[in-house]
Formats: sequence, C-alpha cells, structure tokens
Amino acid sequence: MPKSVKVTLEPGHVKVEGPKGQLERTLPSDIAVKQVDGELIFERPSDDFRHRALHGLVRSLVANMVAGVDKGFTKQLELVGVGYRVAKQGEELVLNLGYSHPIRFKPPQGITIDVQDPTKFSVNGISIEDVGQVAANLRGLRPPEPYKGKGVKYAGEKIRRKPGKAGKGAKATA
Repeated sequence: MPKSVKVTLEPGHVKVEGPKGQLERTLPSDIAVKQVDGELIFERPSDDFRHRALHGLVRSLVANMVAGVDKGFTKQLELVGVGYRVAKQGEELVLNLGYSHPIRFKPPQGITIDVQDPTKFSVNGISIEDVGQVAANLRGLRPPEPYKGKGVKYAGEKIRRKPGKAGKGAKATA
C-alpha cells in the first residue's frame, strides 16, 4: 500500500482515505481482511468455489479503492462526426450530437469532466465504478454506428465497420 493511504478495517467494512478523498465499502463477512506491515491480507475460510470467487472479488475491490484515493481514475472519450462537439458550461457538459437540441449532462457527486478540445473529453474520479458508469452513460447518448463510425467512443476503441449498400449494379440477374 502507498504511504499516503490510510485504511480503517472493521468486521465486514473497510474505509480507505487518501490524498484524493475517501471511499467506504461493505464487504462479505466470509472474507477476513487484516493489515500487516503496510499490506492488506485477505483470507478465505475454505477453498470452496464461492469463497475463492469472493476472495478475488474483495481483493480487487479494495485494490481499486486504494488506487482511486491515491491516484484516481480517468476514462478518455472522443466525438466522431461532422458538427459533433462538447463544451463545458459551469459544472454542466453540453453535447451537440446531431440531435435537434443540445444535451446537457450534470455529472454526479465525486465525478469531474474535463474538456480538452471540442471533440475530446475525459471523465475523472476516485471510484472506478462511478467513472466507468458515467463514461458508459455518456457513450450511450450516441453510441458509434457501424457504417460511418459517428458517435461517442472511448479513446482507442475500434469500431467494427460494415460495408454500405452494394448499389444498383450489384443485383444478380437471373
């Protein structure tokens, strides 16, 4: 664990504090969590399938909490399409996505949205779940379509493209 992160453990509950903020989570009572020499130890009662699954889940959840309060998480999104743009007005995000009206999006508590240029923006926060959900909600406003690739997409996302209509001369004459 990083030196700047403080973890408070109670039975079935964990609280993580760091430079970026604090997160709390209720954990399954089957998995025991101990703090030893700046490390968190997760122990399961048996090698049963359910306990092994919970062991990995709890370890990942707490690791993401520690990483979030220490460094934070970011998802980069891009707009593709003529006239598609994004701007920030106060706390609200204003998206022009080819509809007859602009879409106003107010991020939830703990999430910030930074606009780099009119077609690129990022979603930032300390909870990986909230960052991913907000990014998915924004992408869902206009998902990329397979013919021209227009829409809101994650940075680096590959859009599977389909060929358009074959045209008049492609019909087989029988």
